[in-house]
Amino acid sequence: MSLTLRTISREQHLAYIQSLPSASHCQVPAWADVKSEWRSENLGWFDDRTGQLVGVGLVLYRQLPKVKRYLAYLPEGPVINWYAPNLDEWLQPMLAHLKKQGAFSVKMGPPVVIRRWDAPAIKSGIQNPDVKRLRDVEATTIEPRAFEVSDKLRRMGWQQGEDGGAGFGDVQPRYVFQVPLANRALEDVLKNFNQLWRRNIKKAEKAGVEVVQGGYQDLAEWQRLYEITAIRDKFRPRPLGYFQQMWQTLNTEDPNRMRLYFARHNGVNLSAATMLVVGGHVWYSYGASDNIGREVRPSNAMQWRMLRDAYALGASVYDLRGISDSLDETDHLFGLIQFKVGTGGEAVEYVGEWDFPLNKLLHKALDIYMSRR
Repeated sequence: MSLTLRTISREQHLAYIQSLPSASHCQVPAWADVKSEWRSENLGWFDDRTGQLVGVGLVLYRQLPKVKRYLAYLPEGPVINWYAPNLDEWLQPMLAHLKKQGAFSVKMGPPVVIRRWDAPAIKSGIQNPDVKRLRDVEATTIEPRAFEVSDKLRRMGWQQGEDGGAGFGDVQPRYVFQVPLANRALEDVLKNFNQLWRRNIKKAEKAGVEVVQGGYQDLAEWQRLYEITAIRDKFRPRPLGYFQQMWQTLNTEDPNRMRLYFARHNGVNLSAATMLVVGGHVWYSYGASDNIGREVRPSNAMQWRMLRDAYALGASVYDLRGISDSLDETDHLFGLIQFKVGTGGEAVEYVGEWDFPLNKLLHKALDIYMSRR
C-alpha cells in the first residue's frame, strides 16, 4: 500500500477515531486544547489507491526556549497500523513532514502492548523476595509482533526513550493496569477481585457510602480533594483551570468523553476521580481523597461504581492507568500496584516511548535541559 501524509481537519481526525473500536484519549483532537501550551497539528495518512484515510496522529509541538525549533510529540500515537510490514513507509513521511515544520526531535508512544501479567503472576512476584521488578516475573502473555515493531523502530534509527515510570507529568506510562471487560459477566469481574477489595466494597455499602456523578460546577470540590492528595503524596498538583479546560474541551467534542465521580459519606465528599471514555476504552484518569473517612472505604466503592458504569457503556477494558514496575514493598510507588492488583486485572507493558533526533545537537541540548528541571 503506498501512502500519502498530509495535514487534516479536526473533523476528519475525529470521524476516523470514531470509526475505530477505541484509541487513546491522548490522540483525540480535543486533547490539543487540554494541552494548550503546545501548538498542535492533525495528521492523516491516505491510501493512494482508494484515497481513504487509514491513520491519524495528533502532534503537539513544544518550542525550545529562545529558538524557533520544536519538539514534536505524539502521545500514545500515532493511530496507524503498527503491525504493517512496511512500517517505515508510514513513519518516514511523518519524520519528513515534522522536520519541515521545524521539529528538531520527534517523540511518540506506539500504542502497542508487548507483555501482560495476570493478578496471580503479580502476586507470586510480590511474594518472592528475589523479585524486585515486574519484568523479572514471567509474563502470562507475550505479543511477539510487538518485539518486531521495536526491532523495526531501532533499525530505522528510533531510540527507546527513558522509562516513563508511573506516568506522572507529561510522559505517558509504559506500565498500566487494566481490567478486561469484554465477553465477561459483571459477577465474574467482581468474583476476580481479591478478598480485601470485596470486603471493602461491602463495608462501604454497609456504612452508607454513596457514589455520585458530578458536573463542571463540582470541579472546585474535586480540586479541594486533589490538593489534599498532592500534599499527602508529595506531588505538584495541576491547577483548577487545567481540569476546567479538560472538561469543557473534551465534553464539547463528545458529551460522554469525561466524567467526574465523588464518593460521599454523611454528605461529605471523601474521594473523587475523573474518568475518560473513547470508544470501548475507559480510563480512570485522576484520583483524589481526603485524609479523613478512610475507614468507610470510599475509594473502593468509587472504583466499583466506575467499573460498573464502564461495563454499562459496553467498554472492553477499564484502564486504571500508570503503575511503576517495582514489586519492592519498600518502594514508595509499590502501594499503587498493590491497590490496583486487588481488582483481579492485569499489568500491561507497552513498547514505551521512542525518540527520533532530527537534529542531534538540539536533541542532546534538550536532554540536558530536561534532566536539570
